[in-house]
Amino acid sequence: MSDPDVLVLRQTIHGLGPDELVAAIRDRLPDAEVTRARTPAEERDLIRTARVAVGLTIDEELLAAAEELELFACVFAGTGHLPRDLLDDHGVAVTNASGVHGSNIAEHVIGSMIAHARQFHRAYRQQSRREWRTYETTEVYGSTVAVVGLGAIGQAVVDRLESFDVDTVGVRYSPEKGGPTDDVYGFDEFHEAVTDAEYVVLACPLTETTRGLVDADALRTMRPDAVLVNIARGPIVDTDALVTELRNNRIRGAALDVTDPEPLPEDHPLWGLSNATITPHNAGHTPEYYERVADILADNVARLDAGDELRNRVV
Repeated sequence: MSDPDVLVLRQTIHGLGPDELVAAIRDRLPDAEVTRARTPAEERDLIRTARVAVGLTIDEELLAAAEELELFACVFAGTGHLPRDLLDDHGVAVTNASGVHGSNIAEHVIGSMIAHARQFHRAYRQQSRREWRTYETTEVYGSTVAVVGLGAIGQAVVDRLESFDVDTVGVRYSPEKGGPTDDVYGFDEFHEAVTDAEYVVLACPLTETTRGLVDADALRTMRPDAVLVNIARGPIVDTDALVTELRNNRIRGAALDVTDPEPLPEDHPLWGLSNATITPHNAGHTPEYYERVADILADNVARLDAGDELRNRVV
């Protein structure tokens, strides 16, 4: 095998194998030598001369073998699982895939809001029983939506809410920066941000600040007709408190793409609640995943060549 410019490590994401990613990168970088490692031995051999490596993670052994590596392009948005200090010590820049999920997760959020407003989950249950019985519904239009986290996904959600003529409230670490929402609060003002919202969308990372953010107090602060939408991380919500509030109809509902624990055990009480809709961490699935990852990578290879600041750089 010839020395690769870009080495794609072994991985499978959302049911997509590495061959699809290799094809997408080659399409954008036709003059580069793009190679896929098929075995652990090939990874160790090929990374020795690779300038760029692309993958889910890289361990200490691979990094020790990488003599010319300048960039590790992580195909996840989150990089907490990476040996970031070690990569930094080796002089390897690290970028993430922030932004690849904006469109698909934003659609999931909007769909979840509409589903709860129009009570599609109730319609599905009645259909399974062949039961023709009308029921009351609401509208997303004209409501107030609190978006917790104004990164790429949060901003994509806000963008897609424009046609619904809603009032938007944002929560972010640096509220003084403003944002795409009508009002912006800090995490220390979380209760004030959600108190008037019919929909509370969690799109923030899991940190010490956000762990357990939606606890019993926060749920009691929310409106009785509020719907909680979580496409962030399960531990941001106190699950036991949420079950209690849903059981007692103290909030209208919850749309959960992530849970704590995860996977959700078969005997967990959340499964039996008619005002909760649950998807198996599925909001991030999209057939466009590798195409968007390849777009970011191709841009960064050009930046690397020009000596410019890398897009989505985290190390």
